[in-house]
Amino acid sequence: MKIAIIVREETMMNCTGGGCMNAFGKRIDSFARYAGRDDVELVAFTHNGGDIEKKIAALKKKEVEVVHLSSCIRAKDANYELLARRLSEHFAVVGYTHGDEIGKTGPAIICAKSAN
Repeated sequence: MKIAIIVREETMMNCTGGGCMNAFGKRIDSFARYAGRDDVELVAFTHNGGDIEKKIAALKKKEVEVVHLSSCIRAKDANYELLARRLSEHFAVVGYTHGDEIGKTGPAIICAKSAN
């Protein structure tokens, strides 16, 4: 299973992505759903800035099945829900990476790929 992580562009100015990568590597928090699976591959780590349509096309070309939106997008991006809905047209979406599924701003969006 191929997955991608999308982080908040502004946060990346000061963040190394360590929280997201730690959670992925240890299969904790949002990545606990993959515990015990050896077929999970992180194929993209990018931010939400720039041309999202080009990024969606690139992720589709890489055969991404699930996109994880970083916890900083959930906490600080006013377009969190809109981005999750747009991505769910092509991928399953897990709306956080590390920390609790129910954060300070509410529960994470978790949705299957929309039927096209």
